[in-house]
Amino acid sequence: MMQGYKEPSFQDRLAVAQSAKNKALTQMNSRAPVDPAERDRRIADRAAKDEAKRIKRAATQEAKKAAQATKESEQLAKREEARLAADISPAAPPRVLDEAELKSARDARYAARKARKGRS
Repeated sequence: MMQGYKEPSFQDRLAVAQSAKNKALTQMNSRAPVDPAERDRRIADRAAKDEAKRIKRAATQEAKKAAQATKESEQLAKREEARLAADISPAAPPRVLDEAELKSARDARYAARKARKGRS
């Protein structure tokens, strides 16, 4: 005759659960403890990485602000150039720019070029 499936009793299930618990505790207790110096080093490394990310984020924001300021100054220079062009009528002789005006126009072009290349 063939024996059928025997349902485990409450005591059997309790014994299996206790042995599983003991096995898990043994595994957990057999792990090597974390060295306090190693833990402190890891915490310091994490703090340094967080600080580096914060600095990088701040630098990116500053670069964006600088790019915006450069864009605004470029637009201002274009408006000023358009105003100067409108002041000069075709009948009037061409206006010669002085040294300071040439330098400011050159500086504005240089700043715009740097902003387009992504440098600050």
